[in-house]
Amino acid sequence: MLGHLALVTDSTAYLPQDAVDRHRIRVVPLSVVVGDEVRTEGIEISPKDVAEALRSKHRVTTSRPSPETFAAAYRAAAEAGATGIVSVHISAELSGTAEAAQLAAAEVDIPVRVVDSRLVGMALGACVLAAAEAAEAGHDLDEVAAAATRQSGLTSGFFYVDTLEHLRRGGRIGTARALVGSALAVKPLLHLSGGRIEPLEKVRTASRAIARLEEIAVECAGEQEVDIAVHHLAAEDRAEPLAERLRERVPGLRELYLSEVGAVIGAHVGPGLLAVVVSPR
Repeated sequence: MLGHLALVTDSTAYLPQDAVDRHRIRVVPLSVVVGDEVRTEGIEISPKDVAEALRSKHRVTTSRPSPETFAAAYRAAAEAGATGIVSVHISAELSGTAEAAQLAAAEVDIPVRVVDSRLVGMALGACVLAAAEAAEAGHDLDEVAAAATRQSGLTSGFFYVDTLEHLRRGGRIGTARALVGSALAVKPLLHLSGGRIEPLEKVRTASRAIARLEEIAVECAGEQEVDIAVHHLAAEDRAEPLAERLRERVPGLRELYLSEVGAVIGAHVGPGLLAVVVSPR
């Protein structure tokens, strides 16, 4: 809890644990359904588990937290002394999580501001951290929520997937459906736009796609001060060199995060994902 304000987010922010602990952020987990078995992200299923399930052609879907789960988190924050809560979540275009949070907000006796980040992964995480900094600076509830929203407008997310099939099956592909017919012939680069996953470029080979992903991130960062996150799923051998190249090439780099995405996002992108988040300070 920050002063008299508490911050809540969901498990798709993939914040480093030290940041969660430092800012006392409450993280509400989403769930992954493998076959008929429901497992809690970060507790009962790992990125490795979901990658193996996808490779084995198991049916994998995801599920938002219930409003009751959010209400419990909000009440716990109130009992710990919070007088207000800012709850920042994955894009409503990709998940019903923010809707569940909004429903819960109406059921508790403490003011809650729910922010649809229109982002996911450490792009969402950047919004949460911006809210934390605002709260620590003594800003009020609405100002802290506005800080998260403002960071959302500044932050960009770009990513590469080996195949669009997992996104297509999960219905998260937006207008990138236009690429599905040629997915075997190209390696797609995608980005987050308006809260949705949209096509960015088509590249012929994986190596060229990853090189282009790097160039896009460098161009996006420019000379400004930025934090960068590199995400992957079962692709550490690609992610680590990419992170090091970005460290060398981005002059205004402040923080660089390297992490594997969790099971929920992994279920929709599949093994081989590489993503870069650029978040201006």
